[in-house]
Amino acid sequence: MDFSKEQDQLDSRDAKGESEEDFALIKKFIQGDELTFRILVLKHKEKVRNLVFLTLSDSELVDDISQDVFINVYHKLKEFRFESKFTTWLYRITVNKCRDYLRKKRVRSIFVPLQDTDTNYGTASFSENIDIPQLVRGAIEKLPEKLKVPLVLRDIDGLSYKEIADQLETEVGTIKSRIFRARESLKIILEPYQKELRAS
Repeated sequence: MDFSKEQDQLDSRDAKGESEEDFALIKKFIQGDELTFRILVLKHKEKVRNLVFLTLSDSELVDDISQDVFINVYHKLKEFRFESKFTTWLYRITVNKCRDYLRKKRVRSIFVPLQDTDTNYGTASFSENIDIPQLVRGAIEKLPEKLKVPLVLRDIDGLSYKEIADQLETEVGTIKSRIFRARESLKIILEPYQKELRAS
C-alpha cells in the first residue's frame, strides 16, 4: 500500500479549506480591504519565519528577511492569479529571498573571510541538559540547501510532494529523492544521539 499517496490525499483535503480561506482574504485585499493583509501575515508569518531560519541557519536574519518577504507579497498580491495555493506562492517568494541573501553572502565571502562557526555534532558528548530540538535544528542546518529546503517544507510545514515540486519548479520524483537523501543524512548526523532522541 502506498501510504505516502494516502497522506498526500489527506494533506490535499486539509489544505483545500485553508486555500479557500486565503483566496477569500486575498480577494478582499484586492477590493481595498487592507485589514485582510494583516490577517494573512498573522496566519502565515510563523511558517515563513521557520523556513527562513532553517534555510539560513541564522536567527538574527529571521525578522529582516521575513519582513522583506511580506513587503514583497504586499506589493505583488494584486497580481496573484489564484492558479496555485497562496502558501505555495508565498513560500516561493520566501525561498527566493533566502537564495538572494545566500548569493550576496557568497559574493561577500570572496573578499571577507568568514569565521568558522560550524559545530561538530558527531563528537559532542551527551549531557542531561541537551536541547533535543536545537540538536535537530543544528543537524538540519548542516544539510545542503537543495536537501534542506524540501525537507523543511515537507516535514515541518507539511506541504505535499506536489506542492513542494511546484514551488521549487522541479519534478515530484526529484523532490522525493532529495527528501529521502536529507532524512538519510540526518540519521548519520544524529547517530550518536539515537538513544536520547528515542527517549525524548
